Amino acid sequence: MVIPPPDRAARIVTFLKPYLLKMHFSNKFVTAQVIHTPTATVACSASSQEKLLRPSMESTRDVSAAAKIGKLLGERLLVQGIPAVSIHLKREQKYHGKVRAVIDSVREAGVKLL
Repeated sequence: MVIPPPDRAARIVTFLKPYLLKMHFSNKFVTAQVIHTPTATVACSASSQEKLLRPSMESTRDVSAAAKIGKLLGERLLVQGIPAVSIHLKREQKYHGKVRAVIDSVREAGVKLL
């Protein structure tokens, strides 16, 4: 059973940033998703678990893998016509290391960060 997101007033939705970049780092993989907040659906994603990416990576969990994931996600966003995203960092995430690699490579791909 799928629970739809709550309805928000139109005046609130116009001020929301519709696309949100979320990142997850496990001990083995790096995953980044862009979520469309009004509909609560995943607009685009990239992960080091993808079979097509594994041969081109030395490791699936280090900073270079995070940079490749960010670059791939940025290219996919531009193909889908999403020009800008906002960033959501968890409480323990800081702009350093893998997080910085993903964000900088998304920015270098041509996506604006709000």
